[in-house]
Formats: sequence, structure tokens, C-alpha cells
Amino acid sequence: MKRVPAFLALFGLVACAGNQSVLNPAGDQARSLASLLGLATWISGIVYLLVLSFLGISLWRARRALSVADRPSVEPSDPAMRRTLILWSGLIVGALTILIVASFLVDRSLADARSREALQVRVTGHQWWWRLQYRDPATGTWIETANELHVPVGRTVRIELGSADVIHSFWVPNVAGKMDLIPGRINVIDITPRRTGWFRGQCAEFCGLQHAHMAFDVKVENQAEFQAWLAGQERGASAPGNAVLAQGAQVFAVKCAACHVVRGTGAGGRAGPDLTHVAARRSIAAGTLPFSRGGLQGWIAQPQAVKPGTLMPAVALAPSDADAVARYLESLR
Repeated sequence: MKRVPAFLALFGLVACAGNQSVLNPAGDQARSLASLLGLATWISGIVYLLVLSFLGISLWRARRALSVADRPSVEPSDPAMRRTLILWSGLIVGALTILIVASFLVDRSLADARSREALQVRVTGHQWWWRLQYRDPATGTWIETANELHVPVGRTVRIELGSADVIHSFWVPNVAGKMDLIPGRINVIDITPRRTGWFRGQCAEFCGLQHAHMAFDVKVENQAEFQAWLAGQERGASAPGNAVLAQGAQVFAVKCAACHVVRGTGAGGRAGPDLTHVAARRSIAAGTLPFSRGGLQGWIAQPQAVKPGTLMPAVALAPSDADAVARYLESLR
């Protein structure tokens, strides 16, 4: 029994840190929302304690009155009761007013974060993966990737959100709040990260069978690292460096090019994610599996076993071809 308090204390701290927590803000917008959450928690906690205190006092007085034959009744017109009700009503109105004003100020601060120099990113939700496009500030062209968001620290990023099928919701709790992706509509969310590192984003609106496996990695990095990454993403895929990779590229062109893009080759399908630099990502299948050759082979051979309901079809390949394709994709950095 002595360990119970310590266990409860540790349990309460579980959600206070990590790469997917509103209690560990790493951006301006997340910090504003966390402060609002903290204020609402304090006010709600105080009101809760007052309610329990009044309830306890009432029960204590009622218990004492049980021993009195002729119990005095409290009429609604009693001055003490009237003062208590006025005080309690004033407390509730005051608490709600504080929350309303705080919410207004936070909303205004989120709107004020928008900058004309913001980096432009488009995010399109699909069942169940993410298409990401970056606007190159120098050329104005759009550079496409998937399932992994890179953003520079200290710079506002304006993200345009759209959906290709059903309603999704973009949420990176450490960096910003939620915003829905609605078919036929473009919503905008601005994020200003202040701490480098890896974080996790997630679809926060139920969108079908694999909603829980519609995640994405987020890397906040310094400006130089981000520019180097973006320049690398702009380049086409490197040519196969040996016979095995050439075999994999050939099989990919026959079996996979109808659904996937690999820039610099003939693969130009748009049904699935852009795979031009797939090996540079931390995960595959929208955060479902860590990136590895074995993960690629399993995903290609049995996608329904990994992610039931996915639109990715099983690709029947001979063992040598499956290994060659996995090695080829592993070379696309």
C-alpha cells in the first residue's frame, strides 16, 4: 500500500512529456493552447472543490439535524440562503467570463501569428495517408513528399489543408491545435515551432477503418538543415547503382508505377504517395511501420495484413523481384 501514492504520482505524469502531448508545447500556438488548458483546469478544479465542500457541509448539517426532533427548515426567502445563491451565481459568472476572455485572447494570438513571410505547405488527407507539398520560395514550384512534415524552427509555416475523400483532422499536439480537412474546402493553420526535435502528428477525426494508423512524423530543424532537406526533396531519384537495383527499378515500373510517382523515372501515378525519396523517411504506411527493407517487403507483399482496408493492393512478386524492389526503394534517399 505504501507504493500506491508513488505509483499514482508517476501515472499522473505519463502524459506530461513525449512527442505527442499537449502538455509539452514546442511551438507558439501549442503554448497558447496549453496556457488556456491550464487556466481552464485550475478554474474547473477550484469550482469542483467548492462543490464538494458545500456538499460535505450540507451532509454534515443534515446528519446533525437527524438528532433534532423539530428540524428548522430553510426557506428560499431566507436572507442567508439568498446571499449564498447570489455569491455562488456571481462566482460562476466570473469564472465563465475569465474563460471567455482568455479564449478570445488566445484565438487572437493564433490569428496574429500569421506572417507574409510564412513558408507555404499544402497537406491533403487521403484514406489513410498524407500528401505534402512545399512551395519553393525561390522558384514558386511545389515539391511533393508524403507522411513526413519538415519545418524550420522559429519560422511560421502556413499549412493549407484539404481532403481527397472524407473529413480528416490535422493535429500535431506539441506544435499546434487541431484543424479539420474537409472535402471541397481549404482550411488554413499556422504553426511556429520553437524547439527542434521529432514529434508525431495524427488524424484526429474518425475517417474509417485505419483512422488510428493515419499518422505522420514531424521534424523541427534549424534553417540550414531544412533548406538542405528541401533541396534534396526537389531533386529527382538517383539512377540505380547496380544490377539488383536496376532489376528493382524495372519491376517497380511494371508493377507500381501506375499508382506511385518516382520523379526522374517513368513512374507517374497519383493514387498513392510520392516515393521519390521514400528511404529518407522514418516510417512507411503513414507511421504504421518503421522504415526497413523487411518492412517494405512485408508491406508490398501483404498490405492488408499490415493495414486492413488500405487501398494498397497486394503485389505478387517472385522472391528475387520482391527483394530487388525493396532494395531499390531503400536506395531512394
